[in-house]
Amino acid sequence: MSVLEIVRKVADLRARTAQFRAAHATIGLVPTMGALHDGHLTLARSAKLDNVRVIATLFVNPKQFSPTEDLAAYPRDEAADAAALERVGVDLLFAPDVAEMYPENFSTSVAVSGLTQTLCGAVRPHFFGGVATVVTKLLLQALPDRAYFGEKDFQQLQVIRRLVRDLNIPTAIVGVPTIREADGLAMSSRNAYLSPAQRRIAGALPQILQETVAELRTGAPAAPVLAAAKSRLHKSGFDRIDYLELCDEQSLQPIPVARPPARLFAAAFIGKTRLIDNWPVI
Repeated sequence: MSVLEIVRKVADLRARTAQFRAAHATIGLVPTMGALHDGHLTLARSAKLDNVRVIATLFVNPKQFSPTEDLAAYPRDEAADAAALERVGVDLLFAPDVAEMYPENFSTSVAVSGLTQTLCGAVRPHFFGGVATVVTKLLLQALPDRAYFGEKDFQQLQVIRRLVRDLNIPTAIVGVPTIREADGLAMSSRNAYLSPAQRRIAGALPQILQETVAELRTGAPAAPVLAAAKSRLHKSGFDRIDYLELCDEQSLQPIPVARPPARLFAAAFIGKTRLIDNWPVI
């Protein structure tokens, strides 16, 4: 097992990537905000299969949190995260502080229109600007051959694909299928916020979504099927539903009946914990 090297400055990251390239090594990048689980580690394993060198990043990005959200409470354990990355063979961890990523008088942002106006973008309008800005910076700082993102955050994945295309960033964006718990719940750092009782409720989300996908695949109109699914989520113990939408996978716009490529998207709260998920329909 290789020893994980940790760097905290952009200059040091670029020096190491220059050495990798001088040795003709391909580079895979796995951006994270820490609190790593097997979903993140699956991204790293995928990167290991495709590339000679793998870089992970660990940065809790303040620009994607609103003043009312859980930035201060977001789980942080760099030592545990670094140990997990080392076990799966990641070569380098870039773990900058906020001042390194956003120096004094930082005044530039990246905005991707269209794809960010629906779903999470409609209820968290600040979010994707923060994501697009930090991911653009990470890609330009490391200039990897490939970068890996989970399909659990499917809207984020599509936004990143679009910004890379539009800005001609020479990195291939690789989507990795969602990793799930035994009951089907998508792995997420925020699952740690759930109490045991809430965690039992959370298992209803993937079950109801799968049942809804089966109904939508029959060609049934989406509106009554989605209304029934929302009712089942509330009855299962979910406190609030941000959205439950059948959307075109490419445009992320709602569609009235399933047609390829369609995907079902959901975001719902148990207490203060917001869970998201998505399933391909057709």
